[in-house]
Amino acid sequence: MTEEKIKRINDAVSVHPDFPKPGIDFKNIFPVLRNPSLFKDLIDVMVESVSKNAEGVKKIVGLDARGFLFGPMIAQALGIGFVPVRKAGKLPGATHSITYKLEYGQDTFEVEQDSVKQGEKVVIVDDLLATGGTMKAAYDLVNKAGGEVLQCLVVMELVDLRGRDKVPNTTVTSLIKY
Repeated sequence: MTEEKIKRINDAVSVHPDFPKPGIDFKNIFPVLRNPSLFKDLIDVMVESVSKNAEGVKKIVGLDARGFLFGPMIAQALGIGFVPVRKAGKLPGATHSITYKLEYGQDTFEVEQDSVKQGEKVVIVDDLLATGGTMKAAYDLVNKAGGEVLQCLVVMELVDLRGRDKVPNTTVTSLIKY
């Protein structure tokens, strides 16, 4: 049943050649979100993955911005909390932050200091794993905040870019691999 759901989800993902720049085939998840049945299937499959791979999880950490689309629903279904990781300057109060390198330049992620407790088990959720820089930064940020990452869960992975290699000592799960 899960494989059938993933196939339907994959079939709905649209591909946009040369976006946002020449040579890139952009994988667009939004057609899945526009279809309530497919969106429910996607959340169901993600919840199943967390239930199977992350025993004792207490928080779902969603990455700015597409991780915010899935994370709260996964957390709600599991009866646990949701924690947003945002770009610098978007969260109130005291934060933990980490600066990471991009292909051209750098960026900073932040999480509120009281959102992940020492030793708390978390799952990081995002839509796409490509080169791994963003996921690695989130992983490092959760560790800096005192949390323990049990799983990194993404809808899609660009396998040839080997992003999963940057995230050590944790389960990386992608539902669809390109």
